[in-house]
Amino acid sequence: MKYVRINDKGELLEDEAVVISPEIENVKPELVGKAIESIIRVVYMDVIGKAGLFFIAELKRRAGDELMDELKNFGVDLASLQIEQYYLYRRRERKKAKTKKPYGDVSLLGYTWKNVASWKYDQRRRVCVLYDKNGEILDTLNLDSIIEDYVKNLSESLEDLPEELESEFVLNDKEYELLKMLQTRDMDAESAMTLLHVSKKEFDDMIKRLLQNELLQYTSFNVIELTEIGISYIHKKETEKQTISQ
Repeated sequence: MKYVRINDKGELLEDEAVVISPEIENVKPELVGKAIESIIRVVYMDVIGKAGLFFIAELKRRAGDELMDELKNFGVDLASLQIEQYYLYRRRERKKAKTKKPYGDVSLLGYTWKNVASWKYDQRRRVCVLYDKNGEILDTLNLDSIIEDYVKNLSESLEDLPEELESEFVLNDKEYELLKMLQTRDMDAESAMTLLHVSKKEFDDMIKRLLQNELLQYTSFNVIELTEIGISYIHKKETEKQTISQ
């Protein structure tokens, strides 16, 4: 981007809002392509709601076929970016649905944590009694049931891999190894390629497949992490290995 100047003050530079230095011709085309993809990714990650969902489709429509062909020559894969964008939108909508309160601000318990002034554990009955500010009993919680539900919810959420992912998508050894590496450490692309013994193109193809199948996600324009589905996939496969070895 050091070869590109953008006027953001409303005044044109040399009769142009964007001025590109001739020195950019010395930059490798694939690096220019990656920079363009990063800019597009930054924009669509910042656009909220359905407007973000249709951003790339609108970009393709306005740019025209000639510019689209030129972008392909630089290695810009708008089709993959559009799929990434779709899954990003879907993940955001899922998070909204999970965090949305179905009954507004009304607690199904009839009270909230703000109403709890103190609590006492009854060892004989194995219950926890909650009291309000007036010393009145708010609730009696059965700890056995709470602990059982806690363990079930955490373990089952990891084991429940979406059926469509399990039936349609099978990881090869390198892709699975990459997921496990990302689960245990932070690393850059160069280090990952070295450890996996793959070329740049092979690595990019792996990332695209994992993104498209929601095993990975972008948290910023150049940072990728495992999704809940990716973690579930690893957990399921490791459990299967342990079962077979026993």
